[in-house]
Parts: sequence; C-alpha cells; structure tokens
Amino acid sequence: MTEANINRLVSKLSQMRGAALKLGQLMSIPDTYIHPPGVDNIFRRVQDSAHYMPDWQMQQVLQTSLGETWADNFISFDRIPLATASIGQVHHAVLAASQSPSGGGGGGGQRVAVKIQFLNIASSIASDLGYVKMLLTAGSLLPRSLFLDHTIQVVKDELTDECDYSGEASFFKRMECLGEDARFKVPWVWPGSTERVLVMEHMEGVSIGDAVIGALPQEKRHEIASRIIGLCLRELFQFRLMQTDLNFMNFLWNSRSQQLSLMDFGATREYNKEFMDNWLRFLQAAASEDRIACAELSRGLWYLTGEENEIMLDAHIDSMIILATPFKSTTPQPFAFGPGTPWADITARIRANIPVMLKHRLTHPPRETYSLNRKLSGAFLLASRLRAIVDTKRL
Repeated sequence: MTEANINRLVSKLSQMRGAALKLGQLMSIPDTYIHPPGVDNIFRRVQDSAHYMPDWQMQQVLQTSLGETWADNFISFDRIPLATASIGQVHHAVLAASQSPSGGGGGGGQRVAVKIQFLNIASSIASDLGYVKMLLTAGSLLPRSLFLDHTIQVVKDELTDECDYSGEASFFKRMECLGEDARFKVPWVWPGSTERVLVMEHMEGVSIGDAVIGALPQEKRHEIASRIIGLCLRELFQFRLMQTDLNFMNFLWNSRSQQLSLMDFGATREYNKEFMDNWLRFLQAAASEDRIACAELSRGLWYLTGEENEIMLDAHIDSMIILATPFKSTTPQPFAFGPGTPWADITARIRANIPVMLKHRLTHPPRETYSLNRKLSGAFLLASRLRAIVDTKRL
C-alpha cells in the first residue's frame, strides 16, 4: 500500500462514491479499526473527496424529474451545491409562493434544501460494486472473514433502496410522530418531490459534529448525546424503523429552539418484530452476563452457526457482554463516554477481541445488524467525542 497506489485507489473510488462509501461504512464500525490502516485511510479520503456533478448533468436530472420548466417551482436556486453525499448533492433554493406548503407568506417563498441524485448512479450500482470488489481483492487487502461477497450484496440492496427518494419521502412522513416531541424537528417534504429529486424544508442549525458543539457547556453536550442515544433506542424498540446513517451532517442542533433537526431518512431500515424481540433478549442476556442465553440467542439470530470453536465462542460472548456494559444494572449511572472513561476501556477491550473473531468467524453477521450496528456505534462515538455523561439505564 504505497502512497502512489493509495492515491490511485482514492481517485478511482471517488468516481463511484455511492458504492465505495457504502461499502466502507458497512465493513467498519467507528472507533474499532477492523481494517488495515491503509484501507481505513482510503475510505476516509474518498469520504473527503468533494466531487459533484457538472452543471449540465444536474440540469438533466432536474429536467427529467421535474420537467422542462423545473425552475418555475423556485424563486431562486443556487446552482453550486452546498454539500455532496454518497449518491447525490444538496442545493439551497427558495420555493415559489404557489409551491410552498404555507403559501409563502407575505408574497415570498420558503427556503428549501434540494437533494439531487447523481446522474445514472442507480443504474451503475452493480458495475461500480464489481469494480470496487476487484480493486480490494486484487491486492488481498481484506481478510477473508469479512465475507466481502455478502457485504457487497447488502451494499447493493441498501443503495438500490436509497436511490429511491420517494421512499425516503415516505419515511419522513412516517417519522413525523417525532414532531410531537419538542426536542426534535422533522422537516416537511415538498409534494412535488420525485424518485431522483427530494425537496425539503430548510433547517437552521449546526451539525452535531461541528467544533461549535464540542465547545458547548457540558450540560448541553450531555443532553445532545442523550437525545441521540435515546432516539436510537426508540427507533429500534418502539418504531422498529431506524435511520441508520449517523453522518453528523444529518443532525442539526438549533441553539435558538434547542431542537435537534433530523435531516436525512435515506438510509432508513425497517426491522420485523420477531428479529427485534430476539435482539432485545440478546441485549438483555448480555447485560445480565448470561453466557448460555447469549450463545443460544446468537445462534438463533445467526451471529453463530453452532460449529464455532471455544475460542470464537468466548470472544464473541465476551464482546457482547462488554458492549452491553452501559445497560447493566450494576453499572454506575450516569455513564461517562470519552477518553479516560469506562467507555474508552470498553472499546480497547473490543479491539483486542476483533483479530480473534476475524480469524475464527464462520459466518457473516445477520443482514439486519450491518446497519443497526453502524447507527448504534456511531451514536456512542458521538457521545465519546462530546465527552458526554448519559444515564443509559434510564434510556
């Protein structure tokens, strides 16, 4: 992994951001470092590569999705995107008064964020993933126990779903129930949105990953982390519907209203009741350090095949019990995250088990847990970054 080869990989992968970034997300758990350092570096640099569509491509997507007169829906439209993501880019605009849900008020329109999907990205998913696989396997960069073929299939299915913005619009609608909780704000979606163009209410605020948030008074940082972790648990066990991408830009803190705005539901996953009931039992067994129940539930959830050796079985159960520490009845509350805290010790102990599990693992994780683990680990990573103290047992 010379610097020249890393640069070549970054250049190639940056041209297929959706496939490369989603694969990187699914193969990694924040703050655990399961990849070789060179691979982690590649995915971080692809994430930071700010490629966006040429104007003519953006124009083509807008015309195809909203019609030749698409601009008539807006008083103004910023043609330079304010942000790029894995499958699209976001622009500032102002809806025409006739298109605004409230009529615009005072003859003006309403500020919106317009998410425009990259041209032809939906039709290139399979070929892009095939190319990513070739790049990663040619140099034997990844251990065989990461089950790359299965991971790529999960990536393909998730990206296909995320390329349908009308599906995301429906998730915004379903999560409007959070609007009844004054701590959160869910933006409205313009009814004229399509599969490739999503227009939503503009939200004021600062990304929860911004340095401004890290400099807030301690009680505010505790509150933000508590809301994010609590939201994760409600999504899992109350709604069984989770927005699984904890990109910090998806959550904006409004210091004036003291609300968290939820800006993206593209990576929303729905879990069936049977799976979530069993996963909750699994978490409870780990929190109570019931090793027999952990093993039985792991086999039922297909974390394990039942053919694992004792080394793998012990490493797996130890890891789950360690991860459940914040929810144990014996854990002092509130629970501290960040450097020099019990959480830092937990992540260090998990890292020590990862090489053992990669060596002895016989099967890939359950499909549902790729996205579920990504969101939960991201929430805990945020709490660590904010050096937050959270009553996790109460949540």
